This record gives sequence, structure tokens and C-alpha cells, in this order.
Amino acid sequence: MGFDEQATTSSHRLPSFPREDTPLIVKPKPLSSQFKTFANVFIAIVGAGVLGLPYTFKKTGWVMGLLMLFSVAALTYYCMMLLIFTRRKLETPLGSSSYSSSSFGPNGFSKISSFGDLGFEVCGSVGRLSVDVMIVLAQAGFCVSYLIFIANTLVNVINSNESSSHKILGFLTPKALYIWGCFPFQLGLNSIPTLTHLAPLSIFADIVDLGAMGVVMVEDVMIFSKHWAVLKAFGDFSVFSYGIGVAVYAFEGIGMILPLEFETKDQDKFGKVLGLCMAFISLIYGSFGALGYFAFGEETKDIITTNLGAGLVSMLVQIGLCINLFFTFPLMMNPVYEVMERRLCDSRYSIWLRWVLVLGVSLVALFVPNFADFLSLVGSSVCVVLGFVLPALFHLLVFRRELGWKWIVLDGIIVVFGVVIGISGTWSSLVEIFAPTA
Repeated sequence: MGFDEQATTSSHRLPSFPREDTPLIVKPKPLSSQFKTFANVFIAIVGAGVLGLPYTFKKTGWVMGLLMLFSVAALTYYCMMLLIFTRRKLETPLGSSSYSSSSFGPNGFSKISSFGDLGFEVCGSVGRLSVDVMIVLAQAGFCVSYLIFIANTLVNVINSNESSSHKILGFLTPKALYIWGCFPFQLGLNSIPTLTHLAPLSIFADIVDLGAMGVVMVEDVMIFSKHWAVLKAFGDFSVFSYGIGVAVYAFEGIGMILPLEFETKDQDKFGKVLGLCMAFISLIYGSFGALGYFAFGEETKDIITTNLGAGLVSMLVQIGLCINLFFTFPLMMNPVYEVMERRLCDSRYSIWLRWVLVLGVSLVALFVPNFADFLSLVGSSVCVVLGFVLPALFHLLVFRRELGWKWIVLDGIIVVFGVVIGISGTWSSLVEIFAPTA
């Protein structure tokens, strides 16, 4: 299960003819330093889910919430590393077991630059299609939630005194105006062809995000020091699946791991960089969730920034989070472009296809009346399968002849755990979606 030092991906050419197994990247690209890789991993994982952690701690209890959060973080990191172990195993000349020589470069190395490539190597076209569909749904769903959060936040900050039925220019709602206002800027950002060129935006968004969360935590400490809310350490077992689902969604971004590792200059150190980043994010998440719950107790709302009320601090925090999600959008859409350009454009960069996809995501954000239930459905089903089930399953299939029984059992437990959580979470989400309204 160790790394092969010769199994790198940046120096080998692609097959001459486009095939089902042809990776996206056709020309050598500038590679990311460890610092840029850390920034890209951080912003790929940290998203809008962090805002719901204090409310989750309210439901699960702060001790149970922290245990679940750190457990999910460790399991997510482990499964991310399983993807990398599996990819590097298959990139060796002896690792790829069943596919034609056209899937290899001139030195005999298989080219696996994405989650979809890995699915094809392990399970053929069915594996690639399954991964592709789930990645498109998950990543596009995240980006839809970003646009909705940005639009709703701007409405609350700028148009808070206006009626919800107020129309601008006679036909545009404030929410629609802000979504369309983002649209031309997102067209430009999403035209950037490589993740490495997005690194400066990632670093800027990271700084803004850390600043916004830092302000919230300072405000929480000030409130908690003046008023000790009634807290609970453990919630009912009935909220277990809810807490797991929120934690899994909070650590979104597994679809970005292989592309990010593929564009890392020193790939042997990627696992260490990923581990440090996951530990850093876990500490931030734990502090953010616990302090938010400590400050407001049973009054904690589903989005913690609404607890801060009106005022300059609340406005700056919400605007800061909007800026973060605005610049996160193109990074999270990158796996969608990898899939669609491979399937529709023979892995060639297509600015028009990217613009059409940005338009599609914007339209969904505009017309979906209640996105919360849909996001819960995607998070409970797609994210769990992508994050736990497929990495463990692919690792088990590729290493089945080399693993000891303990590792086989561990992979099996992860697969079963993911399936159970996925089914129960999906069922509860569907019940909420189709429940009759009062």
C-alpha cells in the first residue's frame, strides 16, 4: 500500500487518440508548490457547511459533536489517502491489470488524473460513469448552494427593509439581481484553465474566510464570557445520522483530491500536506462549532451569522463569507469541467461549454424554491458514496491480493458504514422533501 517513487504523472505524454480512458490534461502545466497546494486543499474543503456546525452541536451536544466531527475528519482523510494509494498503485507498469497498452504513456505508466480516471481503471466504463455522475451532481450542487447563500446574504444585508415581493425594474427580485450580477464575473473566473492559476484566488479567499470565522469566534467568546448559556454534552441517539451527515458535508471536496495531487510539484509530500490541512481545518471547525454553541446555547440558529443580529460586525462577516464562496465557485466547478470536457470535447478545453455550465448552475440557483432539502439529499447520498464507499471499495478491489485480513475487514466496514449512512440519510431527506406541508 506504499507509494512508488517512480509513479509520478507530470512527465508522461498522453495517448495519441482520444479514448474512454484519455485523461483531461493534454499539455504539461505549471505545478503547484506545497504552499499553493495547502491553500487549494483548504478552500476545496472549507465551504458553507461550517456555518451550520454550531446548530449541529446544539442538536448533538458539544462533546458528541466534537467526537463526530473529528471522527469524520479522520475517516475522510483516510479515504482520501486510499484514493491516492490506489491511483499510484495503478500507475505502475504492473499495477494496471486489465487494460490495453494505449492507456499507458511511453514509459509504461497509466495516466490517472481524476476520480473518474480511477473509476475507469478499477471498474471500466461503468465505474467512470458512476463517479462522473456523482461528482457532477455533488460539485454543481455545492456551487448552487454558494450562489443561493451569496444572493440571500446580500438581500439580507442590502434589502432587509424591503418586501420579499419587491421587484427591481419591474421584473427582477433582489435575489435574481444578485445572482445575475455574479454571472459575468463567474464567466471570467471559470475561464481559467488550470487549478494552479487559481491558487492566488484561493489564497485570497482563504484569508477572507479565516478572517470572517475569526471575527465570529471572537464575538462568540465575548458573548459567552458575559452570559453562560445552558449547554448539553450529549444529545439523543436519534440525531446521530443528522450529525454525521452535516460533518460529511462540512468536509466536502474529495472530488478535488486527485486533480490537486496531480498538479502538485512534490507528490511524495502531498499526503503530509493533506494531513496537516485536514488537522488545521478540524481544529477550526471544532472551535467554530463549539464557541458558537457556547455563546447562544439553545438559541443557536441554523446559520450562526443570523445569531449576531444587525450591525457592522454581522455585515462584515456575511460579506466576507460571500467573498470566500464567490472565489471558491470556480475551484469547485473544476471537476465538473473535467468530466464534461472529456465526454463532450475529447478532453479539450472549451470555454463555451464552461460558460454554458455556469449558466446552468445559475439558473438552478435562481429557480429552485427550497434548496435546503435538495442539498441535504445530495449531501446524504452522493457525498457519503464519494467520500467513503468508493475509495474503500476501489482500494479493496485493487489491493485484494496484497492486503491482510485486518485491512480487508477495515475496507469492508467503511463500505458498509457508508452504505448504511447513505441509505438512512437519503431516506430521511426524501421524507422531508415529500412531507405534506401544513
